[in-house]
Amino acid sequence: MEPETGSILYGDRKVLARAITLVENEVAGYEQILLNLKQEKYVPVIGITGPPGSGKSTLVNSLLHTLLKDPSQSVGVISVDPSSPLHNGAILGDRLRMNEHFNNKQVFIRSLATRGALGGLSAKAIEVTELMRCAGFDYILVETAGVGQSEVEIASLADITLLVLTPEAGDEIQAMKSGIMEIADIFVVNKSDRDGADEFSKNLYQTMPFKGGKNSDIDVVKTIASQNEGVEKLVEIINKHLNHKTILDKSELWAEKAYRLIIKKRMHDISKQKLKEEIGEELKKNDGFNIYGFISKY
Repeated sequence: MEPETGSILYGDRKVLARAITLVENEVAGYEQILLNLKQEKYVPVIGITGPPGSGKSTLVNSLLHTLLKDPSQSVGVISVDPSSPLHNGAILGDRLRMNEHFNNKQVFIRSLATRGALGGLSAKAIEVTELMRCAGFDYILVETAGVGQSEVEIASLADITLLVLTPEAGDEIQAMKSGIMEIADIFVVNKSDRDGADEFSKNLYQTMPFKGGKNSDIDVVKTIASQNEGVEKLVEIINKHLNHKTILDKSELWAEKAYRLIIKKRMHDISKQKLKEEIGEELKKNDGFNIYGFISKY
């Protein structure tokens, strides 16, 4: 039985959870659920990315504490975890990291598996995010799996991207490719009670990439997420960035999402295993295999 889209709009968490399961596993009829979605308001998506050990999960916890001080607000959290080698599903690390919020009626937490996506996000992340945007939340937080500089895909999903680093990451910054540095709207220097935090923050601002010819639109915020320090200021800056988003910014984001979903749809019937078998048959017939001739039939 297909979940009632109206129930999702009115915040029925059980219906939302079931709808996400159907969409993530592409159960028959899942596309109709997505087609029937209606957004009553624009819900901002905040992406949180960064290297392993930077404290992303602790920061999400602290952001929840701060955002939920207003009892009228609710927050959806998507925690993208590494895939299990046994069942290809999420390892459910968020159940351990965010257990204090798990039974809070103002919070809805959902794990998603990377499913082998190098960017830390599976193609399903966009669809699940759109489901949650129709569930009456005020914010949606998306925490990526933490696979380092390849996590640039979060920029195609989030209105605002936080790149979480630590003072010890000074040498890592020099080694990072420009991609992950350029996606950030806000640099969060977490664990800033450690030595070198001030100097690192200063150097980070001086070396950060320019957006639109200037870096004045990018902020560096120091936090100690484990002690909820600096997080209120971070929320203020997040809201400042959201308020400055233009229609052009949003149209570019929607175009990127549409592009990725179109690719997913057109590649739906392509199987690597089937390609391997077909290429194997071609190689048996002719040693002079022409890959361009082979793919032309697709």
